[in-house]
Amino acid sequence: MVHKFDPKNKHKLDNPQRREVMPPKETLERLMLLEGDKVADIGCGIGYFTIPASKIVGKNGRIYAIDTSKEMLAYLNEEIQDNKIENIELIEAGEYDAKLKDNSLDFILISYVIHEIEDKDKFLENYLHKLKSRGKLAIIEWKKVESESGPPFEHRVGLEELSKLLTAHNIGIIKEIELSDNHYGIIAKKV
Repeated sequence: MVHKFDPKNKHKLDNPQRREVMPPKETLERLMLLEGDKVADIGCGIGYFTIPASKIVGKNGRIYAIDTSKEMLAYLNEEIQDNKIENIELIEAGEYDAKLKDNSLDFILISYVIHEIEDKDKFLENYLHKLKSRGKLAIIEWKKVESESGPPFEHRVGLEELSKLLTAHNIGIIKEIELSDNHYGIIAKKV
């Protein structure tokens, strides 16, 4: 059984320490998010990356904030309303049900989700069809190292394992990004 984040711990998703280690706007810029992009933020949670992404893509871009948790989406909806953000659409979806049109996205962000998915192939298959032929896939995950925070070691997906998983779906990593001692990121494209 995979490790799932408990929405009751949502306060852990945005705190000064996390912002210092992984500032959302700067992280998204390193992942090559661009103005005007149509983006799916898979497992958006409380919107740690969603709201900064909406500012980067601007009025010509769109963010589809997708999560399985009604509680997380409700929290994010309050933030969107309070800040009068107009380019974010919330989508409650199952792990294997994207509820988006094929070939509609310039950018897919999957942050800290892959390790929570039981059937990773089915999950990726579901979302990769939504990516345009020249679109980018960005994934942020926990390094396969022991640490005080994060999922158990045995649930983590290391870079080598992720690379093999993506290769099986004709996705190639074009850039690896060292985000911190415990986190890594990749940018990938269809090959």
